[in-house]
Amino acid sequence: MSEFDTSLPSVRQIQTYIKDKKEVEIKLIGGDLHVGKVFWQDRDCICLLDQYDLPIMIWRHAIVYLKPKG
Repeated sequence: MSEFDTSLPSVRQIQTYIKDKKEVEIKLIGGDLHVGKVFWQDRDCICLLDQYDLPIMIWRHAIVYLKPKG
């Protein structure tokens, strides 16, 4: 099992979104689009807080893209 690599640019960018409480869009393979703020990330998942501050746990392998909103 590999460790969570915080030296990767993608991991650092998501950490910046978390720190700045930046709203993001995450599009999933099935076509769903989620908007919210990244609450945490680990090696397998990203937790997004939706507009009602409800957590959505998204598996990384299901993500087509993640981008800042706006």
